[in-house]
Amino acid sequence: MKYKKLDNSELTVSQICMGCMGFGDSKDGHHSWTLNEEESHKIIKSALEIGINFFDTAIAYQNGSSERYLGSAIKKYAKREDVIIATKFLPRTSEDIAKGVTGQQYIRDMVNKSLKNLDTDYIDLYIYHMWDYNTPLYDIMDGLNQMVLEGKVKYLGISNCYAWQISKANALAEKEGFSKFISIQGHYNLIFREEEREMIPFCKDQNISITPYSPLAGGRLSKPVGETSKRFLEDQYAKSKYDLTKEQDNIIIE
Repeated sequence: MKYKKLDNSELTVSQICMGCMGFGDSKDGHHSWTLNEEESHKIIKSALEIGINFFDTAIAYQNGSSERYLGSAIKKYAKREDVIIATKFLPRTSEDIAKGVTGQQYIRDMVNKSLKNLDTDYIDLYIYHMWDYNTPLYDIMDGLNQMVLEGKVKYLGISNCYAWQISKANALAEKEGFSKFISIQGHYNLIFREEEREMIPFCKDQNISITPYSPLAGGRLSKPVGETSKRFLEDQYAKSKYDLTKEQDNIIIE
């Protein structure tokens, strides 16, 4: 296994990161194809044995059970200081906004829930999962910075955004003395290459690490055209991303 530091950080990660969206209670969440705790532990243990030390999950994955399965596996098979954990949070809900929950308080609540799920005292890389168009950017950056100052989070990342958004966020962070985003987790693979237009050149210029998600396009790039699986049949999220371009994608896959 090869390792490198995430740019602008002291985090040394395996160049292969294990995404944990496939772990979690299949009866509690958006996905019906996820693996139970025992099956998840087997895969996480195998990953640790071949040198993977970088694991990416999210509080939204199967309503927190992905985080819980990852946390219990690390507790069982590794030392916490030897593992890099990334997790993510979604924007405030309309109910949160109606209750008057501020952006800062919401982030604190999400961090504390993830820490409990993962059974850990800190998160190595905390990722802003989706851009929140209903919360002032200052509140997001201030809330995240508070978590860094309190030692609950080491570094910040962002996912599913445009280059102008991360640029704007980091400019605000620099102006206010807040922690900046050191990584971007974007949708990027051989059949979805939009990140090459602006995001990758921007990240090269700013020395920001790229940790692409869906590198195998939900399995489409890991099997011959026509071969199937439970996830391939039941993953509606992946279908929404790829079905419309299937004809052209199959040419690339073949």
